[in-house]
Amino acid sequence: MGNNQIIIKLLLFCLLGTLSCFAQENKEDKEIGKVSKLFSSDAILHVKMQYANKVIRKSTNDSTYLDKDLSYQKEGDEWINLPVSVRARGKSRLKNCYFAPLKIKLKKEDTKGTLFKGNKELKLVLPCHTEKAADDYLLKEFLAYKLYEVISPYHYKTRLLDIELSEPKGKKVREHRIKGFFIEDIKKVAKRYGGNVLKRDVHPMQQDALCSVQNAFFQFMIGNTDFSTAYRHNEKLLFVNKVTVPVPYDFDMSGLCNTSYSEVSKVGSDVLPITEVTQRMYRGFKRDNEVMHNVRRQFLENKPKLLEVIATYENYFENPKEYEQCMAYIKGFFDIISDDTKFKKEILNRSRTK
Repeated sequence: MGNNQIIIKLLLFCLLGTLSCFAQENKEDKEIGKVSKLFSSDAILHVKMQYANKVIRKSTNDSTYLDKDLSYQKEGDEWINLPVSVRARGKSRLKNCYFAPLKIKLKKEDTKGTLFKGNKELKLVLPCHTEKAADDYLLKEFLAYKLYEVISPYHYKTRLLDIELSEPKGKKVREHRIKGFFIEDIKKVAKRYGGNVLKRDVHPMQQDALCSVQNAFFQFMIGNTDFSTAYRHNEKLLFVNKVTVPVPYDFDMSGLCNTSYSEVSKVGSDVLPITEVTQRMYRGFKRDNEVMHNVRRQFLENKPKLLEVIATYENYFENPKEYEQCMAYIKGFFDIISDDTKFKKEILNRSRTK
């Protein structure tokens, strides 16, 4: 082979490589700002599933899934069936709850032309117990996700569900009519902002100051101490635009939810000086006063939007008192940050230094 032919082949190889990279970049660019159809609507979605809780718990783990069917209702009462793979997930809920929270995997070829197109993995959050208030507890946790959407662009998308769950128990089938919600995969959140999911710990003081304080204020607002941005406990970290940002999840131990099974969390070796989850305790780190006051103003300016989020779902509550308590709890947060003395005492003076 002559030198000219070798040079030509090398040039073609480089050109093809460049085109391949260009195509990949275009593909990634299309993901930026994109929300899948499943999460682009706030309408409650009706879903049917059938599985035995006992089998899901005993026969699945991080790598073992069971093949099941999931049906969802389209407009006009038409039901669409999807084959899915499911496994139990979570630690405390899996240990303490009747309903195991699920991780769901979907195949691209099965979701084509359906509401679930573009989703490969989903989390399904279910009520913990079968108690009377279970659906209201779940609804309040769902609302925490919706509230964070107002606070930060870096958030999970969720979809509220009305679920008909048929649970085989021996020769009988127990029918459950419960609420639930889907949570999109963290990789979808990262792609929406052209970022990546970090697999390592990053100290909160090395995270983006604005996003870190927004997250800390939000956790204080909902009365949640069951998290750690330092150790990624109920937090994911994204690397976006050369900064690290936290994305919180799992709020059932918060004062906002105030479930029958909630308890003051212990993260690492920290023993918190509170005895009830409804007691607020600021867990954010000390930051520049300008950042703190900017976030304070952001929350105060968004008070109408945040309260409207809760008001929008008033009719979804089965017990009006749960709705009233939910609304009152969030208003209590604004009583604190709108008062200079309370704001200094409860937040500025309690900001962590280690």
